[in-house]
Parts: sequence; structure tokens; C-alpha cells
Amino acid sequence: MRTNYRDIPELYEYIFMVETAGRNGNKKVCSWQKKLVRFVKKVFENEDLRVDTDQLEKYLRLEKYFDFNLFPWEKFVFALHCCTYRMDGLPRFPDLLIFVGRGAGKNGYLAFEDFALISPYNDIPQYDIDICATAEEQAKTSFDDIYNMLERNHKKMIRHFRWTKSEIQNRKTRSKIKYRTNNAKSKDGLRSGKVDFDEVHAFESYDNIKVFTTALGKKPHPRMTYTTTNGDVCDGVLDDLLEKSKRILDFETGDNGLLPFLCMLDDPKEVDREENWHKANPSLQYLPTLMQETRKEYRDWKENRSAASDFMTKRMNIRQGNNEVELASWEIILLTKQEVDPPVRRETGVIGIDYTKINDFAAAGVLTRRKEKFVFRQHTWICANSADLPRIKFPYMEAVEAGDAEIIDAPEIPPELIADWVAQQAAFYSIPMLALDDYRLTLMKKALEGVGFSYENRNIKLVRPSDKIKIEPVIDSAFRNQNVVYGDCPIMRWYTNNTKKVKTKKYGNYEYQKIEAKSRKTDGFFAFVAAMTQYELIPEQQAVSEVLPVFTFQ
Repeated sequence: MRTNYRDIPELYEYIFMVETAGRNGNKKVCSWQKKLVRFVKKVFENEDLRVDTDQLEKYLRLEKYFDFNLFPWEKFVFALHCCTYRMDGLPRFPDLLIFVGRGAGKNGYLAFEDFALISPYNDIPQYDIDICATAEEQAKTSFDDIYNMLERNHKKMIRHFRWTKSEIQNRKTRSKIKYRTNNAKSKDGLRSGKVDFDEVHAFESYDNIKVFTTALGKKPHPRMTYTTTNGDVCDGVLDDLLEKSKRILDFETGDNGLLPFLCMLDDPKEVDREENWHKANPSLQYLPTLMQETRKEYRDWKENRSAASDFMTKRMNIRQGNNEVELASWEIILLTKQEVDPPVRRETGVIGIDYTKINDFAAAGVLTRRKEKFVFRQHTWICANSADLPRIKFPYMEAVEAGDAEIIDAPEIPPELIADWVAQQAAFYSIPMLALDDYRLTLMKKALEGVGFSYENRNIKLVRPSDKIKIEPVIDSAFRNQNVVYGDCPIMRWYTNNTKKVKTKKYGNYEYQKIEAKSRKTDGFFAFVAAMTQYELIPEQQAVSEVLPVFTFQ
């Protein structure tokens, strides 16, 4: 029989709280919670769904064994994720993303949910659950919550469960919970009913996630739960999930079974009003100790933002660096993913080249213009023998697969490879100038002369630190006005996000520096800066003729 969401207290009560947020004593919620409520209501109004109220009631009886109570938002997502079904019997929302500020209780929620699903109230036998995280300590957090609950209720639970420090099993259903670290080695033997990804912000790519998700489907009612705060890994799994979630809640795409529960400030400026903190953390109103700690961290952050940089990212769920040193916010950097007209033959462009060491990373790119927009198309060379590769969190192999980078299996990157790339661009574009600094020219001089670029020919610009300082205001304005275009090139956004601005001691102007020397490369961005020093040589708009098919932006 079709269920009306108004008849399910766990659904209707939270929906009412969101719809009356900011009045009647209800705390504020962010715009994405309001969109979620509209989305859920529309799903129930337009689809034949059934909430298994008997199953939900039985599951919620287990709450008494834990040393915490579920908050209204937790009961809301639990009812949708674990007890709401289509008429064919399949879960309507098999996948759940919980994106909340630090301290909201997501690990406690995950512990309750997993324990419920291995209990006898879930009649699917051997419904195994794997909790996966990038570090063992994190993977064990929810597992230990269940373990400790079993220890506290030992006399009652020993009849129904057996447990060790590494595995919890239901005696009757044989369902098990295990924790697993972020290791993409073969796990072909997995027969999971459910997989959890805890603190998904730390996953740089889908490599490890795929290992676990491909094991789903061998048991009925496969489910996934993602729990996380915001984090510092850019263009990783979390950013992909957030982009997908926002498109779902804006009705721009189908949900494909994903329930996105997103909590964050609507605007960074809201942080200065305490009542807005509830937007990022729906549990804050129930946890006075957490509120006290959040106030303390806020005061520390106001006094020294660099020393308390996690406050905005973790507590308010807004990824934000130190405004005094960051090149641009991540939200602005994301706006470089724009569509523009493809390049045309004999279009004027300037080439920029940069690398720190020839046995590490090297990058070059062509800068063109589309009216007020600066379009930069880059290519990266990665030395397979670079000592820094193990430290790098960015999924650079995805850039290789996309054609934005290539691996050079040699002791160093031959300058001739970069010169050959320059020659290919010069055969298509009209290149009046190539820009790089003195140190790079020393290593590249002979190879570039072989393809027609030399200081003597006056088509090489030796970029000095003062040139980079002078162009900084132009670049800053271009970013703020959404006029920097990288297209669908995550590695360029990574390069940009790894760069900071520092005031020079002598004049007080800004200069660009790396945020971290080893694991956060900046070569592509500095190649862009080198090219930008010569942007005045490029006309703003040119006639379209023959299109080069190699470069397309999605």
C-alpha cells in the first residue's frame, strides 16, 4: 500500500522543522536542507513508495542500547535509507550521503544504522557490512561504537552476537561487520550487503571505492553510506558527490537512488552570527558542550585564521583557506570549468613553460583570449622517477587518462619532448612569444632553438619576479570576474589551488608561492602566470576558421 510521508512521524516531524526553520523555536537550516525537503516531498507525491513501518519501529527499538539518542535528522535519513521501498520491493534510496559539520554525530549514526542492518530485524541473511576509510583509526570509529555497546550490554547481547576487536557477527543471520582501510588491492571475495565510506573527503579518487562497490549486488538490497565533513582534497570524490547532489536537489538530473543530506553555511559571511552555525550542524542545538567548543574555536579563528584554519572547513563545512594568502577560494577556482569556442588555426596565442626540476613535473600551455576571458590549455609531463610521487594526493593518473598529462619513464623529462610540443602548437597557432624564466631557459635553450624559439629571435620572454608581481592584479581581477578558463582540466585547478599569495617585504605587493613544497605542485599555474605576462600581445577576439579537434572543453 502506498505511504503518505505525513503518516510517518520520523519523516513529517523533520520536514516540518525544516519548513518552519527560523521561527516557532526551530533553528535555521541551510538552503540545501530546504531543497532536500522539496525533493523528498516530490518523490513521495509522484512515485508509489512504501515505508515499512513495522521494520522501522523494530529498528528504532535498538536505540536504547546505545549511549546516545538519535536526533530528528538522523531518524529522517534512516527511515528513507533503510525502510523506504519501491513497489517492486527494492530500496528507494540505497545510497546516502551525510555531509555535516564536525561533531554532528555521523559516526554514531553510522554505528546505529549498521547494527540495525545486521540485527535479526533485517531478514536478509549474511548481510555483511564493510566500513572503509583512508586510515585504520577512522575506519574503526563506528565499529568501536558498536563493539563498546555490545560490551556494555554483554549479558543480553552474547545470546545474539559474537564479537572480536576486528569482526562483529549476528549468530542467527550470520551477518558481519568489518572495518577496512583504504587499500585497492584485490578483494574479489567480498559479498557485501552494504558498504560505508567514512570521511569520504579524504578519498582522492574512485580507485578504492570501486573495489568495494563492485562487490555489491551479490546480496539483496545493496546499500552505500557516505559520511563526511568538508576537507582539503580538491577535485576528489567528495567534490564529485557534492556536485551530483546539488544537481539532484536542483532537479537538474535524476537521483539514481542517492539521498543527499547536505549541511553547510549558505555564505561564508554568515559565520559571524551564531544562529547560522546550525545550518552546518543540525545536531548543535542538542549538544551544549559542542556549542561551547564551537564558540571557543570561532574566537581562535577570528584571532588567527591560519592557526585555526580547520574551523571553516570542518565546523562550517565551507572549504576556505587563509584569505590573506590564498590565491582564490575553491569556489572561484571551480568557475574556471567553462565552455568556450574551440581554438582556430592561426589564432594568436602565447606559450608559458614552467617546472621546478626536470626530474619531477613540467608543464606548458597556450594562452588565448575570448573577449575578456583568458583561455589556458595546458599539458603536463610527469617523471615516473620523481621522488615526490608517493606524497602526491591528486589522482594524476586520471589526468594521464584524460590526455592532460603523460608519464615519462626516464631519469628525467627530456627538454626535446617539451620543445616538440611547442612545435606542434606553433604549427597551428600564431605564437609571437614564449615565456619562461632564466633558469628554465638554461635547460631548454638548445631544444627550443631547434624549433625556432630563441632569445636572439626575440620570441622568448625571460620572465623575472618583478614581471609576476606586476601581472598579479590582472590575474586576481580575472579570477574574481570569472574570466579565467581552464575547461574540464582538474590538474590545472589542482595547480592553482596549491598556490598562495604572499606580500613582498620591500613593496607590499603580492607574489606567488607554493603552499607546500613536495606534495602540492604548481607548475601548470606558474606556466599560466608566465604566459599572462605577455597577454597584451593577444587580440581579445579573432575570427573563427579551422578548428583544431585535439582541444575540446566539456
